[in-house]
Amino acid sequence: MLFRRIFALIVLSYSVCSLAFTPSAEQIEQFKKLPKAQQEALAKQYGIDLSSLDLETDDSELSTQSNQKTVLPRNEKTDELVSEEERLKPVVEELKPFGYELFAGEPTTFMPTEKVSVPSDYIIGLGDRLLVTLYGKESASYELEVDNEGRLTIPKFSPVQVAGLTYAEVKKLVKMKVEKEAIGIQAFVAIGKLQTMRILVVGEAYKPGSYALSPLSTVTHAIFSSGGLSDIASLRNIQVKRRGKVVTELDLYDLLLKGDSSNDINLQSGDVVFIPSVGPQLKVEGLVKRPGIFELKEDDTVEDLINMFGGFDENAYLSKVQVTRIHKGEKSVAVSVDFTAPELSYQPQGGDHLKVQKVNSIVQNSVTLIGAVARPGNYQWYDGFTLRALINDVKSDLLPQADLSYGLVVREKSKLGNIEVIQFSISDIILNDDLTLQQGDKIYVFSRFEEESDEALALRDMALTVEQKKLQEKVKLWHEYEYKQFEDKVTSLDETFPDLTSFEIPEELVEEEEVEYAMFSRHTLLEPILEQIQYQASNDEPLAVYEIKGEVKYPGIYPLNADASLSDALSAAGGLLESAHETRAGVTRFAEQVGLDYIDVNLTSERHSFALQSKDTLHILKKPNWLNTYTVHLEGEVKFPGTYTVKRGETLQNLLVRAGGLTEYAQASAAIFTRESIRELEKAQFKKLSQELRKEIAAMSFQKSVGVNTSMSYTDMNSLLKDLSRIRAVGRLVIDLQNIKQGKENLILQDGDKLIVPGKQDSVSIIGEVNYASSHLFKPNLDINDYLALSGGTKARADEDRIYVIKSNGAVFVPQSSGWFAVNSQNKLSPGDTIVVPLDSSHMDNLTLWSTTTQILYQAGVALAAISSL
Repeated sequence: MLFRRIFALIVLSYSVCSLAFTPSAEQIEQFKKLPKAQQEALAKQYGIDLSSLDLETDDSELSTQSNQKTVLPRNEKTDELVSEEERLKPVVEELKPFGYELFAGEPTTFMPTEKVSVPSDYIIGLGDRLLVTLYGKESASYELEVDNEGRLTIPKFSPVQVAGLTYAEVKKLVKMKVEKEAIGIQAFVAIGKLQTMRILVVGEAYKPGSYALSPLSTVTHAIFSSGGLSDIASLRNIQVKRRGKVVTELDLYDLLLKGDSSNDINLQSGDVVFIPSVGPQLKVEGLVKRPGIFELKEDDTVEDLINMFGGFDENAYLSKVQVTRIHKGEKSVAVSVDFTAPELSYQPQGGDHLKVQKVNSIVQNSVTLIGAVARPGNYQWYDGFTLRALINDVKSDLLPQADLSYGLVVREKSKLGNIEVIQFSISDIILNDDLTLQQGDKIYVFSRFEEESDEALALRDMALTVEQKKLQEKVKLWHEYEYKQFEDKVTSLDETFPDLTSFEIPEELVEEEEVEYAMFSRHTLLEPILEQIQYQASNDEPLAVYEIKGEVKYPGIYPLNADASLSDALSAAGGLLESAHETRAGVTRFAEQVGLDYIDVNLTSERHSFALQSKDTLHILKKPNWLNTYTVHLEGEVKFPGTYTVKRGETLQNLLVRAGGLTEYAQASAAIFTRESIRELEKAQFKKLSQELRKEIAAMSFQKSVGVNTSMSYTDMNSLLKDLSRIRAVGRLVIDLQNIKQGKENLILQDGDKLIVPGKQDSVSIIGEVNYASSHLFKPNLDINDYLALSGGTKARADEDRIYVIKSNGAVFVPQSSGWFAVNSQNKLSPGDTIVVPLDSSHMDNLTLWSTTTQILYQAGVALAAISSL
């Protein structure tokens, strides 16, 4: 009824001129959506020419309509409907019944499917439309329908009986009829529109029901149109019934596996396609071409089954295919089937579960080459096969970083997989000795570098051409330029956003950088070997490892080979360092009676004769007084400043004499002497103080949370912690350089010591709780009180009872308070001194560490300022 109203409205707009109005685009579009048959019927009823309604549709629209599918993929979801959980959830592959997915679909209509070409043997039936074109003496075109009597009536010609004839016969008959009854006229016949037929699909179809199909449809077309098969449908016994009798049985496995469609017959109107439920099934999984669940027939053989799953994968283990079978409906039993046997006794049964496993990945009849070699991998083994057959040329068989003095052969010594190691030297193998290999041996060739950075640097510098070296220099300069740009950018950010860098990570939280070992280093390749040796150790088999410490290139734990000597251990560890003692070494050995026993060994006379034992520790000693020299730095007002090498026990007085003494501008009383050991001690003290300060601040924060009033703000606390985290340990040792020069005091130098002698100074600095922290020209007649007055006096929160002075040499003294700060021998100031006015700790909520912290900050700050001013 809605369609009629729409059409009537459109007709009215075109027929009544006085009341004419233009129909909207929406109304035209609604009419366009009507089926063509309905459009024609309505137009005929109202006597309207459809061409006047401008119902043409562009090619793209026609293409879209013609390509619309009547069957869509089943259970398909668009991206918008797929949830995040479904998108991210891991997909577990499950065995699926074979063949079902091919026919799985969702029918969208019960109308006929897409147009198909008509074969010449098509039988013309009632209702079919034929296009007859006459040309020659007269021209005309007709779309004619075969009437209920099976006749085709061409205007001006006598009717022709066509029902039951083939398409080819009808074309020939009509052509002869026209030529016979009209001279000079010929006819051309084509199929116009075929009459649909009604087919019933029942049983285990996805959507069983009655479907209007093309008269050219086959059984598979009917299955597709019904959406495919249900989960329990049979693919192997689909029946077509015509007038109550079975006319064919279709086995879809013949179509899917062999391409045989001989039983996929053309259907006729009224046919019934019956899909029974599935028969016996078995599962096949593992290394086969087509894993899945397959339906069996009674006469299926093992060859038929192999054809179903497509055969075995190349890596399948066929000697013992595991079959789980249901025995008499009571229990599951295991059956092993040898698919390599010439005659197979296995007969597939419903409920069987075949699992095809992979062959063992261990390559038989081979040896394996591992490590710093040009061509690693498995090599065929044969009787008499030697190591020299694998490695006989250093340049062609090895990588440049290969260690020629140490290699291992790992060999299984029992069926349980226990291993033993055989040590060899590639140099000896190539030049003198050789080693006969056994089947399954693994040959390890190590790198002569342990750390990846060392190996990369050495390889990068090897055999570079002039052009390559120039390119390397350019790359280096470019990296330096990029780093400079990065540093400038960071500096700019620091200036723009100072708060970004105000927080510093506590030193105890900074992790040490992990060492990156080379790919073929001893550490990397020996780890699994040592783990296996440790695993197999027992009362009957002692742990076959030893450790080497001291002056060798690669100290560590190594596997113990049979009859291992000191020479073997030294080769394993990369050889002796230059600092190693030539003859003396020691071995720590576990003895059952006495526990640990220490044995002195001679590296010269016992190098090859002393045999190492399980869990031995070999100590390689250093030469006495080896490089027993220190480096000391002299800076500032020294006649010959620089870095000096001094012997152990040398004094600072001796070094100053060697350096030419001090210049005439030096201020010896302000000399700064730093020592590494003291700096490390200061770092530890700073760390401890920071931890204690955090505890006190936390306690104070708790007091504030329970209602106790505190005057110290969180900002003050945080600022103090930040200052303490930023401070850099100096390691300053207070000295009297003048007394040292004159020999009155003796200072023995240590490695890393530094002496900084500043020029003559003429100022006194005032810092801390004063109104204006500043420096003033030194005047002998002024005392501490005078300098405080020059800085505007002290602030309200200053602790005037604890004012102290940091002398130019780093010493600290608290002036006597008699007469306040009157000038006397104890209170006398010198050029370069710093007066410190601390904060009264009573203003800091009895924070006991406040005074200690601020004093450290002031002292370190004064020392750093003095150093940086040089």
